[in-house]
Amino acid sequence: MIRNVAILTLNDLAIGIKNKSFFLVLFIPLFVFVVLQLVDGSEEDFEVINIGLIENGSYPPGMVQSLQSADRVFRVSWFSNQAEGKRWLKERLGDGMLVPSAAESQDSALIVLEKTSLQTVAIVEGVSALQRVMEGNSGNWIAEIRPLRDGGIQTLMMPTWILVLVLMVGFVVMPAQVAEEKEKKLLLGLLQTPIREQEWLLAKVCFGTIAIVVAALLLHFLTGFDFDVSGGLSYLVFLLAGGFCFSAFGIFIGFLCRTQAAARTLGVLFYLPHLLPSALADFSKTLSGVAPLLPSYQFYRPIKSILLEGGVASDFPPQLIFLFGFGVLCLFISYRLMKKRWLM
Repeated sequence: MIRNVAILTLNDLAIGIKNKSFFLVLFIPLFVFVVLQLVDGSEEDFEVINIGLIENGSYPPGMVQSLQSADRVFRVSWFSNQAEGKRWLKERLGDGMLVPSAAESQDSALIVLEKTSLQTVAIVEGVSALQRVMEGNSGNWIAEIRPLRDGGIQTLMMPTWILVLVLMVGFVVMPAQVAEEKEKKLLLGLLQTPIREQEWLLAKVCFGTIAIVVAALLLHFLTGFDFDVSGGLSYLVFLLAGGFCFSAFGIFIGFLCRTQAAARTLGVLFYLPHLLPSALADFSKTLSGVAPLLPSYQFYRPIKSILLEGGVASDFPPQLIFLFGFGVLCLFISYRLMKKRWLM
């Protein structure tokens, strides 16, 4: 009995190595470790904090002078009103903006993009340290923290859930479907009919794009997330662009595999590196430098701006060009693989 169990266990291990599922078990812990190192790295390099102030604003005594004198920690920018400063924040040119909390109060409100970001923690700690040096423990210069994006956790998480849906269809559904048709020889059978390779590819892209759009709209309907007409059109444009790009990407991944099991494994290997760096880019300066290299960030950043910041599609022409261009490249490579009957 023990011998049979050992033989079957080794057989399962060999199958896991052959269809690459065992490599997935090793990949996930290593990938999570690398991401956590990037997010919570212990590097000692200190970056100056860009802080905005309002001209003629009624700030606590000594705060402005302290921020300007601490030029190794803070870089102060002046704005005529809050609207100008908020545009500065939306363009990610600064880390935060201090505005008078009230007309007669001796404290300020901190406006930031994300309340839970590392930049917010750094600003609060830096200003609190200056306040303790100047005034001791008598009160706080920062009375409250206001996120630039209004709304609860459901609203703020909507772009991330949209990214999850798009990547799930692109990297899990599409590769497995393509590999299934190859594994069961259905694709070879279709190619014996008048159906040509480019028609099959276009049909698969249309299916993936429709699935992404329907899933996203259903999510909006269930959550009650609302936006204006111009934002809705821009949002639809990027949903179509993202659906086209990642559906084509998923088709390409499917052609790299012979079986469904291998396609699912390889899809997850692409899925996690595209999801986590893009979603966590606001929490790490290292990830914010790496994420723009990924197609997922070229989709996620405009979607986040449209849904939460009132952006429009015309603000992101490079991202649109990148998404469509990358999708066309994946379709072209898939077409060449089909002509060669790759792993069929």
